[in-house]
Amino acid sequence: MDPVLRQGYEDFRAFVNPLVATRAQLSGEPYLIARAVDGRLADAEGRLYTDLLAGWGTQAFGHRPPAIEAAMIAFLQGDTPSFYTSGISPYAGLLAARLQQRTGYDAAFFASGGAEAVEAALKLARAASGRPRIACIAGAYHGCTYGSVAMMAPGPYRDPFGPHLPQVGALPYGDLEALDRALADPQLGAIVVEPLQVEAGVRVPDAAYLERLCRGTEEHGVLLIADEIQTGLGRTGRFLASEDWPRRPDIVTLGKALGGGLMPLSAMLTRRALFDRVYGQFALAEAHASTFSGNALACVAGLAALDLLDDDMIAEAARKGVVLRTALEDHVASSPLVRAIRGGGLLLGIELDAPDHPCYQFDYLGVPELSAQPAIGLMLVHRLYKAGYLSQICGHAWQVLRLQPPFTTPDEDLINCARQIGSALDYLWDLQ
Repeated sequence: MDPVLRQGYEDFRAFVNPLVATRAQLSGEPYLIARAVDGRLADAEGRLYTDLLAGWGTQAFGHRPPAIEAAMIAFLQGDTPSFYTSGISPYAGLLAARLQQRTGYDAAFFASGGAEAVEAALKLARAASGRPRIACIAGAYHGCTYGSVAMMAPGPYRDPFGPHLPQVGALPYGDLEALDRALADPQLGAIVVEPLQVEAGVRVPDAAYLERLCRGTEEHGVLLIADEIQTGLGRTGRFLASEDWPRRPDIVTLGKALGGGLMPLSAMLTRRALFDRVYGQFALAEAHASTFSGNALACVAGLAALDLLDDDMIAEAARKGVVLRTALEDHVASSPLVRAIRGGGLLLGIELDAPDHPCYQFDYLGVPELSAQPAIGLMLVHRLYKAGYLSQICGHAWQVLRLQPPFTTPDEDLINCARQIGSALDYLWDLQ
């Protein structure tokens, strides 16, 4: 490994987050990654790993995709500025126009991270509706900034940081009566929904609930916000997972792969009429802003990502999702440790159910402070590390293994992945 890179890993432990480094070391995670090779990752010893997380969704095109690199290199070798002091970035204009062509939304705000896009959506919703209350769905994960944390599921991501943003609350998942009561509140301005609740265990909303949500928000003048940070940009086999909802959301947030895996980039998309209801006057035109919003280099990466993400690639992602789902049904579903397989496209979750045996408990594994959590998910992740696969559990549902591989993953790798998961589950079952 490059000695500078190795020093960087040591400096991360010393000056960034020592406990994250310790956690990776104790879990056996292969974190000493040295290179990207043909979209995969290689560690200091040269061992290759298949990333079943796609870098938490950021690496949809594989690690260091050549087309994105080439676009960024071409820009950097030119003399066009990346930052425009007027706040008028032509590259932001080009990217917004491309997104309009793909989604129909004709107003965009760009930021760096997904939580920033969610914050922009919350501010727009309150100001445009004139109503203070915002509802989310129990189990949500919308980011770690203050507005987003107010919509977070209870637990370590939320609990230490109160008091939270007022008049923000969660509706019980899938509860139609609770939804109707919320919609009847004249103070409700918006409902924020994830098309798939990834961190809650890759939960798929019921069709009847979506129908009531879409029709009810329309009838009551409540804004509908789709957080597509994890589900958008082809991940579920459609450009937007909300494309087939009974009505189009008023606001959509995008992120993760939007920067091509090489630049941090997110977007809030909405209708021009709704955007102008708040920001359509000179006094408020820049009332919500971000210093690096629309910077040229990020937008160049975004434009290159959209070039790659054509209809053929999205159709291929949908097809590969079927390949992976079929392989999981063939090699994983029959395990006595598996309760369910769910999701859509290349975003799937495997829910596990371990027997009541000490070997599947954190106390037995020497981590008593995590005794309230199921250990089986992380045990499976650990076994997959050994087999050369990088995976992870869902943030709010530790018993669910999440799978979101790059769109470029060969069919053979997807099938082998399912086989390896099946073998790892057999090993874990035999521990009793």
